[in-house]
Amino acid sequence: MFRRREPVPFAFVAEAERYRSNVTPPPRERASRSQIAGRVLVGLTVTAGLVGALLFGTPALDTSSAQNIQKSQASQSR
Repeated sequence: MFRRREPVPFAFVAEAERYRSNVTPPPRERASRSQIAGRVLVGLTVTAGLVGALLFGTPALDTSSAQNIQKSQASQSR
């Protein structure tokens, strides 16, 4: 970032970029087997939903079957 040329009333604001904490955060807790299994199941559910939507949506987007659409009786009488 850029440095200010004018004086800053508080020294800690001017030196905020150089500040490093000497306090280390606690180590992350490892996920349990049930949490991992839950995450895997959620991932599989989302993936299966996307694949299912693709499988069911692909025939609706097919343009070659548009010629086989039956016309209603009102449009045929004219």
